[in-house]
Amino acid sequence: MKWEMSRVVRTVTDIMVVPIIVFGIYLVLHGHLTPGGGFQGGAVIASATALLIVAYGSLGKHKKNLSTMEGIGLTAFILIALFGIGYTMFYNYLTGTLGPFGGSLPYYGSNPGYINTGGTVTLMNLMVGIEVSAALSLILWMMSKKSGVISTDEDSEEVED
Repeated sequence: MKWEMSRVVRTVTDIMVVPIIVFGIYLVLHGHLTPGGGFQGGAVIASATALLIVAYGSLGKHKKNLSTMEGIGLTAFILIALFGIGYTMFYNYLTGTLGPFGGSLPYYGSNPGYINTGGTVTLMNLMVGIEVSAALSLILWMMSKKSGVISTDEDSEEVED
């Protein structure tokens, strides 16, 4: 099926994709401080993919990158969980270590609102966000491919303005 959205829809998509992705990244990185986290942020990032699929009818050659991102996110999540296995799985071994994700804990509470006080929780949210955004984007791509909304690799041609 060969179709194309209007220039208005594509322009609004171009404008809105970046703020949607930035908001998704914000949700992922602040998941241990505010409502949100890896899954919610990943779903928001995948909604940007859905917007691109609807507006342009294709993901281009990015589906291989999505598969790779999904695998990296899942593998890194498992490895971070296993690094703390000396204590227990998912042990928060970075908190309070003064590293980039284990900032010093103040005397008045364990979480004053700084991103780096989360320890491994921040890293876990980041890996879950990568995995969920890639997985949901792949699901959206497969569903749109099966329904005929986007063209397959053999049929994909750039639509010229």
